[in-house]
Amino acid sequence: MLAGCGLAWVLFGAGCSERSADGGDDNASKAPPARAEAAQAVTAQSTERLPVVLEVFGVGKQVYVRSLALDKAANSLWVGTSVGVHEIDLADRGIKHTFTRKDGLANEYVFAIFVDRHGYKWFGTNAGGATRYKDGDWKTYFPMHGLADYWVYSFASQADGTLWIGTWAGANRVDPVSGKFTTYVKELVNEWVYGLAVDSHDRVWFGTEGGISRFDGQRWQSWTHDDGLGAPNPDGRPASRNTGLGTRSRHDLGVMSGGQATYNPNYVFSLAITEGDVVWAGTWGGGVSRFDGKQWRNYTMRDGLAGDIVYAVMQASDGAMWFGTNRGISRFDGEHWQNFNLHHGLPDLNIYTLAETPNGDVWAGTRGAVVRIGLKAQ
Repeated sequence: MLAGCGLAWVLFGAGCSERSADGGDDNASKAPPARAEAAQAVTAQSTERLPVVLEVFGVGKQVYVRSLALDKAANSLWVGTSVGVHEIDLADRGIKHTFTRKDGLANEYVFAIFVDRHGYKWFGTNAGGATRYKDGDWKTYFPMHGLADYWVYSFASQADGTLWIGTWAGANRVDPVSGKFTTYVKELVNEWVYGLAVDSHDRVWFGTEGGISRFDGQRWQSWTHDDGLGAPNPDGRPASRNTGLGTRSRHDLGVMSGGQATYNPNYVFSLAITEGDVVWAGTWGGGVSRFDGKQWRNYTMRDGLAGDIVYAVMQASDGAMWFGTNRGISRFDGEHWQNFNLHHGLPDLNIYTLAETPNGDVWAGTRGAVVRIGLKAQ
């Protein structure tokens, strides 16, 4: 399928390397297999119906795809990039709309997209605040309206429609009736909020640059590396308390490019909550952490994870966990790991965002492209 706006699909049919939870390779060597070897590996396990890279949707070599969000009502996928937003029609996988600043976006670099229960699309931008859109109606919120900061990284919604916004200067609660913004800063373990998630008890979880915080409506609680969050550094160095980048602009550049080298397991970039309110947290250098409310379990490259910097965490409809890392994509079914890298069709190793569509395909955002992963048609 070809799409407009100068964007093009590239078809792939490679597979993925697989590793068992105990660290042993099931069908691949420790080094990434070549394309031919990958194809042989998939053929050997065809009865297991492993997902493969199906298509790569190019958006420009220096364009970063940082956010994906499904609009079920419209059967479309929203793609947030460093140069604007695309809406993809999932029926034919073509571009329905493209929006930039001239259309109403406050800033074209979009870090986060969220579709609320009323069908509004919320866009979290780089230094441009939060923009809301529906049916041609645009509205942008700045600190003058109550937004905590111009840098907006995440959204989440509670059962009653209360919207939460994660920024680089704390978190906002937006009342669903009055629209009033309330800002939380000192209650959080750290004010730089990247990940947001809501559990089955309507408690809000915050992934920050200094650990994880939780708010149940009355009480706040926080966890850090000292409690078990993030795996220890393999070389024994302690966790850094900051990114070492100094200014916001330099920090932003490091987050965008994956250029930060500092190990910081307290830096939680992504959150997902699964059945039983199990929390999965993607960290910066400490792998992915699983917290069942009592105990922490950390997974790293030694266990089979593709990379120890984890930008995105998602549970698919089949129960498998998917992770976007600095070294490709991992799928974990609780027993086996399946990893995707350049040899399997990825155009870049840094995977910033993940989303699942109703047919079970997993979409991933990276530098230069959106990738579609799924089962090959029989």
